[in-house]
Amino acid sequence: MQVLCNLCLHQRGDNVATFISDYFGIDQAVFENYGAVNISVVNDLPLFIDPFLLFHSEKPEYVALHEKIIEYLVFLRDRAAEGRVNEGQLRNWYCFPEVKQNWLGFSETGNDGAGLGIDFARNLHANLHVIFSDFGAERITESSHLEKVCLVSDGVGRDNISDFTTNLIKDFLCRYTEKFAADHLPVGAVREVWVDRAKFSYETQSWSRGRYKLPWVNGDYVILTPKDVLTRDENWINRGDLISGFEDIPEAIPDAQLRASVFNYFELELHRRTKAESPGVTKGKRRRREKERKPTRKERSAAVVATMQKFPQIIDYYIRLKEMRGDEAKDASEEKVLAIEYLFIEQLQALQSVLLAETEFYRIGKTTYEEAHARLAYLKDVIENKGGHRFFYDDKGEPIEREKDLHVLYRLVWFGTPSDAGAEANDGRGPVDFKISRGRDKTLVEMKLAKNTKLEQNLAKQAEIYQAASDAKHAIKAIIYFTASELERVKAILKRLHLENNKDVVLIDARRDNKPSASKAA
Repeated sequence: MQVLCNLCLHQRGDNVATFISDYFGIDQAVFENYGAVNISVVNDLPLFIDPFLLFHSEKPEYVALHEKIIEYLVFLRDRAAEGRVNEGQLRNWYCFPEVKQNWLGFSETGNDGAGLGIDFARNLHANLHVIFSDFGAERITESSHLEKVCLVSDGVGRDNISDFTTNLIKDFLCRYTEKFAADHLPVGAVREVWVDRAKFSYETQSWSRGRYKLPWVNGDYVILTPKDVLTRDENWINRGDLISGFEDIPEAIPDAQLRASVFNYFELELHRRTKAESPGVTKGKRRRREKERKPTRKERSAAVVATMQKFPQIIDYYIRLKEMRGDEAKDASEEKVLAIEYLFIEQLQALQSVLLAETEFYRIGKTTYEEAHARLAYLKDVIENKGGHRFFYDDKGEPIEREKDLHVLYRLVWFGTPSDAGAEANDGRGPVDFKISRGRDKTLVEMKLAKNTKLEQNLAKQAEIYQAASDAKHAIKAIIYFTASELERVKAILKRLHLENNKDVVLIDARRDNKPSASKAA
């Protein structure tokens, strides 16, 4: 699907409106004092609502929101148990469009996302009356948790949980934004709008719209979100954490017999999956191999899932452990949001100020090829020299290594330009990461991870194919690496392809072991 996004940026004097504070000419401190994220009005920021932060909050209004979410899930569970839910009811009760007006999530271009479709509806509906049979009446955990569905299903992730939560608390978010607008914005910056599916009536079992006075930006209303309900990466309760720390869970089981059964079953499942089956190998050698070989991540994950299916109460003990460590969730989310604000807001605003004051960066005479290189150079500098590399690492210091993260960062440096910066533009030969165009002047930009197994093939052919398909004169390839070994691999590939000194192949160093300390980087 071809997705093009025009950068229709509002400008006030010398300010380029990449963020909502710029758009309305408000000091960023106003948003900070109110507790809201200073969202971008160019591209989604990679932040998500974590319902656990509502549950664990000291604010009564947040706790009440969590209880309303559980109330709605109990309603869905009861309807599922009755076994009379038809397709129309599934779509009415479970399917929601993404709330794009909050400008949060993982859209690489603009703020449009997929939302919650019928596959999510069927997945959640199928699990409710089985996995959530005790919703509202738990004996192990302190409360019910929406995130439980992502623990038992590969098809439900953090974006689904965040979208579902956002839709269920939409009325609160609209009223939260309405108050900010009334206190800090002039009348002309606000419009009275109807917001679909804002309130649910248990009497009619249907959603209805609500009317609010909200900020108006570039032809649509905007919804603000409190920072203290947001996180980046995974929810506090998540499937990956459950699997990676599985051995710690049985220790929390007070029933000694159940604890022993869980440990024993897990060890048997692990042994069964690591069993050597090579033909012609003697039994003694096979046993030695089994003792020496460590299970792969995939084998261990499969053993954990099998154990959870055998003993589903493990899930509740895991959630109980997470509840007991709730303060850590708050601290971790605050740190992640601060990191996003530093990288996306402070760094980009500082960059804008320099460009506007000291360079001719915004003059239209620059070609898309020169402009694409300049924007990429600034992004490279932020990652390599300004602490931006931290965006690509998780809490344990392990590289996340997602090309999508790099796409979002590059998209956000395309402010104040007459060019279109389109992500995943498809000109008939498949999608390309970015097509920078200004009339007939076109340049393509491809972004790849150094560890990509098809990197050499891509470097040799892909950009040239896209270039011919789109009639672009230039193609730039950016490669991000996280270790010295990855760099050596890329250098070897470039040497084989005779691209070592090609200026259109840009290497971005995201290593941690060669960067200044966090205090110096900031």
